[in-house]
Amino acid sequence: MNFADSLGHTEELVEEELARLLESEFVTGASERLVAAMRHAILGGGKRLRPFLVLESAHLFEVSRERALPTAIAVELIHGYSLVHDDLPSMDNDEVRRGRPTVWSEFDDWTAILAGDGLQALAFEILVASSKDDAHSGHGHGVRSSLVAGLAEASGVRGMVGGQALDLEADKLGTPSPPDSAYICRLQAMKTGALIRFSCEAGAILAQAGQGEQSALRAFGTKIGLAFQIADDLLDVEGNEATVGKAVAKDAAAGKATLVSLIGLEEARGELSRAVQEAKLALAPFGGRAETLLQAADFVAERDR
Repeated sequence: MNFADSLGHTEELVEEELARLLESEFVTGASERLVAAMRHAILGGGKRLRPFLVLESAHLFEVSRERALPTAIAVELIHGYSLVHDDLPSMDNDEVRRGRPTVWSEFDDWTAILAGDGLQALAFEILVASSKDDAHSGHGHGVRSSLVAGLAEASGVRGMVGGQALDLEADKLGTPSPPDSAYICRLQAMKTGALIRFSCEAGAILAQAGQGEQSALRAFGTKIGLAFQIADDLLDVEGNEATVGKAVAKDAAAGKATLVSLIGLEEARGELSRAVQEAKLALAPFGGRAETLLQAADFVAERDR
């Protein structure tokens, strides 16, 4: 199976599992409007890159898709919640996401806030529920505790939420003014990179792999997280709104500092290339087993949406 087919298969698998989840006992008794908003947020689009990285990093250690899938779904739920909140009028004020109205513009802001909260809570509920199956299969609760702790760190104040705070402080409070490249790299490593990094580490955690292997995947995830954000900034400058599926040229119009605006297009492309090459070097300990992850690094840099 080539890379595009493998990614497409994961998209279908994740879509089916998310749809099943939002019709399961996990949402029994919940407000129909709230569940509809959660479905609008999480279904019908997206590259599913983060769950793909979870499943492929697990595959390095021959961890089954069935066993890795709850972690992959939990990561995508966290990612989905972050997008719902990022799009809010009080944050990025976006009306289009993945070619469709954002949750707040389709429903309203309070429903969007609660839908995001619901997706976040569901992510951890899924991880904890899956620990029961692991206990029966002899893997124990320690693995799931590590996954819960890792996902909480990646999505919390030392990760995604903290990075978003730094981004909004610079944008709305002018602190610092102007942000320098070190500040931009720090907030992007937290806001975007932390969840991608965790997605790559998750396979090693599931497999209870050695520290060296876990560190290699962490380094890989750090570098492709950087590459992802640089590519995203380049798409905002050069991308087509119909293809990207959301508004483009917003950063320049708002006067927002990005790595691209600070160092220029050509230097940004150079940084992107270096990040991809360093990501690939981090996978050297895995040899040919990591071929799909090597291709994922190229995909991150070359994507058009």
